[in-house]
Amino acid sequence: MPAILRVALDVPLRRLFDYLPPELKSPAVSIGARVRVPFGRQRLVGVVVEIGAESDISHERMKTALQALDAVPVLDEQALGLVRWAADYYHHPLGEALAAALPKALRLGAPAAPQERVWTATPAGLEAFRRGDPARAPQQRRLLALIVERDRPGDATLAAEMPNWRDAATALARRGWVTPRIEAAPTASPATGGARSAGPPLTPDQGSAVESIRGSLGRFAAWVLHGITGSGKTEVYLRVIEEVLRRGERALVLVPEIGLTPQLVKRFRERFSAPLAVMHSALTDRERLEAWRAAFSGQASIVIGTRSAVFAPVPNLGLIVVDEEHDASFKQHDGGFRYSARDVAVVRAQRASIPVVLGSATPGLETLHNVATHRYERLSLPYRAIQNRAPRLSLIDLRAHPAHSGLSTPALQAIERHLHDEGQVLVFLNRRGYAPTLLCTACGWIAPCPNCDARLTVHRAAQRLRCHHCGAEAPLPERCPQCGYLVKSVGQGTERVEETLAAVFNGTTLVRLDRDVVRHPSDLEAAMARVSSGAACILVGTQMVTKGHDFPNMTLVVVLNADQGLFSTDFRAPERLAQTIVQVAGRAGRGARPGEVLIQTEYPDHPLLRNLLTEGYEGFARTALAERAQTAWPPFSRLAAVRDSATSPTAALEFLSEGRRVAGKSSRVKLLGPVAAAMAKRAGRYHAQLLIESADRAALHRFLDAWLPQIEQLPSARRVRWALDVDPIELF
Repeated sequence: MPAILRVALDVPLRRLFDYLPPELKSPAVSIGARVRVPFGRQRLVGVVVEIGAESDISHERMKTALQALDAVPVLDEQALGLVRWAADYYHHPLGEALAAALPKALRLGAPAAPQERVWTATPAGLEAFRRGDPARAPQQRRLLALIVERDRPGDATLAAEMPNWRDAATALARRGWVTPRIEAAPTASPATGGARSAGPPLTPDQGSAVESIRGSLGRFAAWVLHGITGSGKTEVYLRVIEEVLRRGERALVLVPEIGLTPQLVKRFRERFSAPLAVMHSALTDRERLEAWRAAFSGQASIVIGTRSAVFAPVPNLGLIVVDEEHDASFKQHDGGFRYSARDVAVVRAQRASIPVVLGSATPGLETLHNVATHRYERLSLPYRAIQNRAPRLSLIDLRAHPAHSGLSTPALQAIERHLHDEGQVLVFLNRRGYAPTLLCTACGWIAPCPNCDARLTVHRAAQRLRCHHCGAEAPLPERCPQCGYLVKSVGQGTERVEETLAAVFNGTTLVRLDRDVVRHPSDLEAAMARVSSGAACILVGTQMVTKGHDFPNMTLVVVLNADQGLFSTDFRAPERLAQTIVQVAGRAGRGARPGEVLIQTEYPDHPLLRNLLTEGYEGFARTALAERAQTAWPPFSRLAAVRDSATSPTAALEFLSEGRRVAGKSSRVKLLGPVAAAMAKRAGRYHAQLLIESADRAALHRFLDAWLPQIEQLPSARRVRWALDVDPIELF
C-alpha cells in the first residue's frame, strides 16, 4: 500500500490534504519537502507535513501529487516544528503559516538550490571538434573548443570567456553538436569567516554583558540587553557574534524596520569577513530567493533581516539577536498570519538550545515582566559608551508659550543657540504632510475622506489632499466646495514645520525624513549621509528618525505634539509614547558634546511626562506595570482579539455578537464587546472588534480551540472579513 502524503497548502483552511506520492521518476518525497499538487482547477505548491499509511479518502478517489520539487527538504524537522508551533499558538491555518516562512518564488515552485544551464558536446560535436569544424565560423569553433575542453561549462563561465557567445551556441545546438541542460549550480564551501578588526575597547558594563552571553552559548538563555541610547548595544552583539563564528556556528539578527537594515549591514560588513544574507520586504522576489538560498545552503554565516527572517533557514544556528525588541513592527498586525517575530525568536532559541538577546533602550513591559518573574535575565548598560552624560530633558509649557506653526518661542531660541554653537538639531513630529486638516472658516466644512471616518491631510507641495488610512486622494482646493469661501490649513505636519524652519533660519540646510520623501532605502541612506557629514544642520522627521541612527554632532532634539498618546483609549498608548520620547531623545548628545531635549506639551503636569523626566524610562515602566497589575491588563492577563469588517456597521457587529452568543459562559475566560473600532469606517468598510481575556494563557487557548470552529460555521461569517489576533499590540 503506497504511503499517503499529508500536505499543507496556502489556503485559509485549518486542515491538511491527502495525496498519493508522485510517479517514481520524481525524487523521493520526505517530510518538509515541497510538492506540486492538483487542487480543484488549480495546481498549487504545498509542503509535506506528514507521511502516513491511512486516509479517510479511498485510494480510488485520492489524487496523485504531480511532482516532488525537492530532493532535500526546504524545512528540516526543527524548522517545521517551529512553524507548526506558531500556527498552533496563533490559531492560524498551517498552510498559510508555512507560506509566510518561505519566499514567494519557493511558494511558486522555484528550485531551492540555485540552478544554471550547462553545455556538453554531443558525439557529433566531438567528431566536428577533432576535424577542426566549423572551419568558416571561428566564433562557433572557439565556443565548441571551450565546451569540449571545459568540464560542463555553465552560462556564466562561457560569458566570462566569450562575451558574445549566445549566437554561436544557438548555431552549434541547431547543428546538433552541443546540448544544454539545467543542473544544480555548484556552490562554494560554506564559510564562517571571522572579524576584520577588534573593535573599540569595551566599557566595564559592555564587557560584563559580553561575558555573560558568551557563557550561555550552547544552551538556552533569554537575555534582555537594556542599554540607554548610545550605550553600545550593537558592539555587544558584534563581540558575541565574533565568538559564535569562532565556534563554527551562525547568527540570526532581527531588526524592526527596513530603514535600519542598510546601516547595520554596513557595520557588520566592516567588522566581519563572514558572508551575510540580508532579508527584508524591499527586496525583489529574486533577491529574496537568493538571500534564502544563501542561508539555506550555509553560505551565509550571518543572516540579518526584518520580521519574516525569524523563519530563515540557518543551519548550525548559535545565536539570535532581536534589536529594538520593543518595536511594534515585529508584530504582524494586519492581514495574513499575525505572529510576533520577537516571541517566535524566543521559542526558536529555546527549541534550538541557544541564547537569544533582546536589545532595547526601552524594553516592552511584557519583556520587563518576564525579567521580574525570572523567565529572562537582564543585562544593563546604564551609561553611554563615549561620554556618561545623558541628554537633559525639559518641558515647554504651551499654555505659557503658545506655538506658532508648531514651534514655540523657547524652542526656536534653543534651535538658534545650538546652530550658533555649530550643533545639529532634530525636530520630531510624528505627523507627515503639511497639515492634518483643511478648514473653511465661514461654514465650518472640513475636507473629509470619502472612505474613512477621517480627515484628508493637506500635502501642499504636491497640491493634494490625501488619506493616510486608505490612500484616497483629491486635488487641493483653494475655495470651499460648499460655500466658495477661502479655505485654510489647520495644524502642523512635517512639511509645514520644514517650511517654517526654512523661513526662520534662512540659509540653513534642512533635511526632512518621512514616508513622503523616503520611498526607497537608498533615499534614507542619502539623507542620513547628509546629516552625518554635517551637510544638513536641521533634521525634521517622523518615527523613522527615532532609533538606530547615530549623529555625533546632534546636540538638540525638539519633540512637537508630545500629547498625542496621553489620552488614548488603547491601554498601550502611554507605553508607546514613553518609548518614542526616550528613543528620539536618545539622538541628542551621542558625541562628545552634551545633549538637550525639549518636549512641547499642553499638559506639563501629566504623571507620565513627569515620571519620565524625574525617573527615566525605568521609573515609568515600574509605575505602568503597577497600573497594569491593578487593572489586570497584559502582561498580567492574556488577550486575543477577533476583528472584522463589513460593508455595513450592522453586519460587522452582528457577526461578533453571534460569536459571543455561541461562546457561552466560562469562569476562566471573559469576552469584552463587541464594539465598533475607534475609527469605525476605514477604506470603505466598517470595522469592529471583540476581545477575549483570561488570566490563564492555557485557558485562553483551550477556549479558542473550541470556539473558532464554531464561529467559522456561523452564517454571518460569510458576510464579513474577519481575523484572530493573539497577543494584540494595538486595540483599534
